[in-house]
Amino acid sequence: MSRATTTSTGGPVVAAGMVAMNGAAYLFTVAAARLLAPQEFGEVTALLGILLVGNVAALGLQAATARRLAVTDDSATDRVATTVAVTVWVALGVGATVAAATVVLTPLLRFDSFLPVVLCGVALVPMTLVGGQFGIAQGTERWPLLSLVYAVAGIGRVAGGATALVVSPDATSAMTGVALGAWLPVLVALPLLRGVDLRRARGRRRSFLREAVLGSHALLAYFALSNLDALLARSILDPRDAGLYAAGIVLAKAALFMPQFVSVVLYPALARDDTSRSRSLAVALVGLLGVVAVVLTALLPDVALVLVGGDQYEQIAGRLWLFALAGSLLAVVHILVFDALARHAHGVVVLVWASVVALAAAAVLLDVHVTGLVTIVATVAGVLAVVVWFVPGRSTAPRH
Repeated sequence: MSRATTTSTGGPVVAAGMVAMNGAAYLFTVAAARLLAPQEFGEVTALLGILLVGNVAALGLQAATARRLAVTDDSATDRVATTVAVTVWVALGVGATVAAATVVLTPLLRFDSFLPVVLCGVALVPMTLVGGQFGIAQGTERWPLLSLVYAVAGIGRVAGGATALVVSPDATSAMTGVALGAWLPVLVALPLLRGVDLRRARGRRRSFLREAVLGSHALLAYFALSNLDALLARSILDPRDAGLYAAGIVLAKAALFMPQFVSVVLYPALARDDTSRSRSLAVALVGLLGVVAVVLTALLPDVALVLVGGDQYEQIAGRLWLFALAGSLLAVVHILVFDALARHAHGVVVLVWASVVALAAAAVLLDVHVTGLVTIVATVAGVLAVVVWFVPGRSTAPRH
């Protein structure tokens, strides 16, 4: 498999695809908010949360696949066969596990039917399958195709989900549409699997699965860290302040997601580089984008206020730059976690979980308000970034 384009040209291409994917996902959320009653929209939001957590398996598969393909010196055919074989079994396992969890999640989340959670499990099968395909495109640096599949993943969600809501505006219909739309990127990415012989995957599956599980665990820890403040705000702040904090989170998430194309494009280089050069470049790029986000927010708070909800959140306008800072520092942690995965430095997960505990403890024990909570998030993320940079070091694990 040849690398179609160079890393230097991949950034804008992949960024465009990821923007399209995230934009389409946002459109689906807007459509659901408008087409559903508040109670039904709350159910759909919770179901999307289940999909978000379940998707860490796909992210782990993507990272493991991309790393192995990026560092191989021989034909990638065997490694692609291993990816396909393992991904199919993981996808079926994740889907079945989430579907079976409906007996717990349905009463816990107070759904009227067991079916929506079952449909989440159904949707996670293609969502996990495409994770392996993302990894193949990423590891072989086929940026145009990767960008296309990213965009189609978003289009599939908004087209399938929104169409289903028009037909029947309820949570079950929404998940049915999402599950159907999730197969669209799998089909578009099928050219990546041309000529794959699954018999060539024998003897390689266990080590690949182990790497994928370790990667999924690290990404789950990061997911917990980057989303914990939203739960804390609901728990420890009064309703008015919790609403203000929720508006600030919109900006924090924008600052967090904006530079994530850097980790996608530079991940193969991170896996191949035995020095810290690629890591320095990646962190510098993410940091620069973060500085731009913070400065623009500080200079143009009124514009930022429009993006997070308008004049009803005017009370928080002068503090929005803090949310941009917190999101930007979490983005730096994100690239460093991927760098650790690229180097087989899986011990980083301990540091991330420790930061989750530290964030929760500080927020509860210090009795903080809006400014205090976002400051704690920024501080924990900044300290974690420094520690992850210096502590894990270069991995000496064999690159197989």
